[in-house]
Amino acid sequence: MNNENPLLALKALGQHVWLDNLTRTLLREGGLESLIAEDGLDGVTSNPAIFEKAIATSPYYREDIERLRQSNLDAEGRYEALVIPDIQAACDVLLPSYVASQGETGYVSLEISPHLACDLATTEAAVRRLHAAVGRDNVLIKVPGTSAGVAALEQLTAAGIRINVTLIFSLVQYEAVVQAYLRSAQRWLDSGGEARQVRSVASVFLSRIDTLVDKRLDAIGTEQAKALRGKSGIALAKRCHARYLEIFHGAAFATLARAGVPPQMLLWASTGSKNPAFSDVLYVEALIGAETITTLPDATLAAFRDHGHAAATLSAGSVEALTHIDALAHLDIDLNTIGASLQRDGVKLFVEAYDKCCLGLA
Repeated sequence: MNNENPLLALKALGQHVWLDNLTRTLLREGGLESLIAEDGLDGVTSNPAIFEKAIATSPYYREDIERLRQSNLDAEGRYEALVIPDIQAACDVLLPSYVASQGETGYVSLEISPHLACDLATTEAAVRRLHAAVGRDNVLIKVPGTSAGVAALEQLTAAGIRINVTLIFSLVQYEAVVQAYLRSAQRWLDSGGEARQVRSVASVFLSRIDTLVDKRLDAIGTEQAKALRGKSGIALAKRCHARYLEIFHGAAFATLARAGVPPQMLLWASTGSKNPAFSDVLYVEALIGAETITTLPDATLAAFRDHGHAAATLSAGSVEALTHIDALAHLDIDLNTIGASLQRDGVKLFVEAYDKCCLGLA
């Protein structure tokens, strides 16, 4: 019997494993160090929903919350004063991974206020402020893949700030993000910037796509429609990866690659299966490949550690992905339209979590 940890096998196949969670309990009780040592974890992502849950459930915030309530800070300032030390602490724990990989991994992501999702000027200002406040080389500031977020990516990457573009739900959205990265990397080099300073991640969300598409398939109700359930998120990811290979292993990136600029790495987000009829490691097992990141919530990470199978699967099934997307189109289900709706909903969900968190600190 092979007792190898499947999470370590992912690393051997060239895929980075990041945790989609961050709490003071994890930091103060040694959980993060254990995940790094035992499971090969080399990154952490956070968002307003994660922090809202963490602050509500971990006892390690109570003293700081009471102190901040006596301060002159507004609710947003209190939120940032509470979460930035966690980001800094996680960055420090992951610094050895960052150094050993020469900046390829070892990052912690902090998201700007979701209220800024549609405003370029305030997004850019918030990113610069949070980047300076954290003061760590291995922090990624998260902006949404909205038009304002994509424009901010271009401006900020050209200024040497490292960005994680989140809430990508379609190939059209991914294409806009990639092209902005290419333009900004060239601008950074033209300004005399060091090529290895450029870093960015494109976070493609998966299970939420199936949740919405499968509702429409169930409403159609035919056997043909039912056979398509649970496959749309993976199909989108494979199409994004095919585009990644075309760009970053092709002529469009060749000049930047020769200069030493790294590709904008794909990150699989929303990897926890939301439908109990599907495997709890569905989105992990189907999308294993080099030059990618899989970010896992606690339950999915534990499930894959327990019974996941690690094999290079990402490059397989590209024809099937196209066939699946065409089959959806014949049923009047367009993944680009679905993606636009999901991105709007994703921003709203983060706003609700952010506001709930800030209200609790008032």
